[in-house]
Amino acid sequence: MGGDHAPAVVIEGAARALEADPALKILLCGAKEVVAPLAQQTDRCIAIPTTEVIGMAEHPANAVRQKKDSSIVRGCALVKDGRADGFFSAGSTGACLAAATLVMGRAKGVKRPALGVILPAYGRPAFLVDVGANADCKPEYLVQFAKMGAIYMHSVMGVETPCVGLLNIGEEDTKGSAFAQEAHGLLASEVPEFAGNCEGGDLMAGAFDVVVTDGFTGNVCLKTIEGTAKALFRYVKDALTSSATAKLGAALVRGSLSEMKGKLDPDRYGGTPLLGVKGTCIVGHGSSNAEAVMNGILAGCVQVREGVSDKIAAAFAPAAAPKDGAPCS
Repeated sequence: MGGDHAPAVVIEGAARALEADPALKILLCGAKEVVAPLAQQTDRCIAIPTTEVIGMAEHPANAVRQKKDSSIVRGCALVKDGRADGFFSAGSTGACLAAATLVMGRAKGVKRPALGVILPAYGRPAFLVDVGANADCKPEYLVQFAKMGAIYMHSVMGVETPCVGLLNIGEEDTKGSAFAQEAHGLLASEVPEFAGNCEGGDLMAGAFDVVVTDGFTGNVCLKTIEGTAKALFRYVKDALTSSATAKLGAALVRGSLSEMKGKLDPDRYGGTPLLGVKGTCIVGHGSSNAEAVMNGILAGCVQVREGVSDKIAAAFAPAAAPKDGAPCS
């Protein structure tokens, strides 16, 4: 029920995901009249009727507490109860984060769940963590972001030894705010894959596999990249339609431009994973179309099958307390 173009694109995206993955089953949460038709067409989709909807402008935590029968809360509850392995929504990001944290729960040892997004960096994709879940951070949170990001890139993207960077305003370890300098020191001592600071200009250059920052900076960075990409394509379109000669040239490079646009299209990945909760949670763009919904669901399938949440939980599980009389190691 969430997203700028819901529910039509969500239903279409779910149907396309079912076609793309024969092993997939979907529990479709929403108004009965919306979810029932698809469930009647296939036994791999089960309708979960809900009676409430969380609006984009509502206070996330309050809405999650008050609207227990919303599609977002019910969806997260299905994961908590073991009826579902993962959850996807293109609805309110804040409500998705609140429901995943309050209903699904944090993995033991994880101080703050974090949102990560794949950036189409040149040469190889980069995973930017956090991009909005934690506007205010402590340096030690970034250490956990780095470890979770490395697990994701290794498991989902197949990177054998992910290279980790800290988003900062200079390469030297003495650069940046007191927060950034302290985070640098902790990352250097606790994350073997840490390779140093990543300047803004290096983020899309393919120099790092995982880049960590606080959620405020990461979100501004992400939106700036997305806005720049859109503006760039507008400029290119204007240039290629400015004259008859330009239009002729455009016809010659149309295929290459379409390929480039595809690489930069955020719908390619479909959403951002929330790492550090008990189960898989993918948050889609509010402007998601059917392709983005499909890709978001399929991305969730990959995370489930690769056991990303279990690997994160194992990495952060507190050490078991010794039994009475047993020596501490």
